[in-house]
Amino acid sequence: MGVPLTTPDVASDAFDFSRPFRLAGLGVHLYTASGTVLAFLVVTAAIDGDAKRALWVSFAALIIDGTDGMLARRFRVKETIPSFDGAMLDNIVDYITYVFAPVVLLWTGGYLPSGTAGAALAFAPLLASSYQFCRVDAKTEDHFFLGFPSYWNVVAFYVVVMDLSVATTATILVVCSALVFVPLKYIYPSRTAALRRTNIAATAVWLVTYAVLLAQVPDPNGIVLGISFAYLAYYVGASLWLTMQRRRAPEATPRELEPAGQQ
Repeated sequence: MGVPLTTPDVASDAFDFSRPFRLAGLGVHLYTASGTVLAFLVVTAAIDGDAKRALWVSFAALIIDGTDGMLARRFRVKETIPSFDGAMLDNIVDYITYVFAPVVLLWTGGYLPSGTAGAALAFAPLLASSYQFCRVDAKTEDHFFLGFPSYWNVVAFYVVVMDLSVATTATILVVCSALVFVPLKYIYPSRTAALRRTNIAATAVWLVTYAVLLAQVPDPNGIVLGISFAYLAYYVGASLWLTMQRRRAPEATPRELEPAGQQ
């Protein structure tokens, strides 16, 4: 039969990571997991009736969620710590920080109707997002979110900053919960290849407006608010446009659909 090949040994040596590199990978996972602590702080602030503090903590969670993926790829955590499912951790953290904690904030802050109607409205995003987080195609192969991407923390931000009425808040919750089930592709700001540089730059500007508007509560500046809404309009408009582009050219690969200079 001849001498057996030693391909597995060669493959195992291909990624001979140092101890510091592995420790860095563990640090990245801990960084991601810290989002659960922030979610707890959002909930406690909400229970204390301090919506502004809750939104500042939520802002910190946004920063972590926007950077942990980049760090995970930089330190190749899938290869350094193959026994740990970072993707599952990320989903757990995202559900708690993007869905559960913001809904608690809306409920405790009196932004939802009282009684059964308010409870039903609170249940809608919780259940819709439970479905979305468990579907295998929630994040598509070409790095989009399929269906409304459970940005309930963003919804809660605008509800609090703009002091929206109960009726308006209820309408937004119902519409966005329904959009979870509509198969539109939404931009994944840090990963969608098409318009990637524009997406990242626009998202960075939006984060600045988040901080400025929150600092100005209860009197947000109209110009800053307009810039913030301009980002939302861009995000939704670009997502719809890219969805239509891909439906017209289903045979094209994600790379073929990338605009020049965005790879």
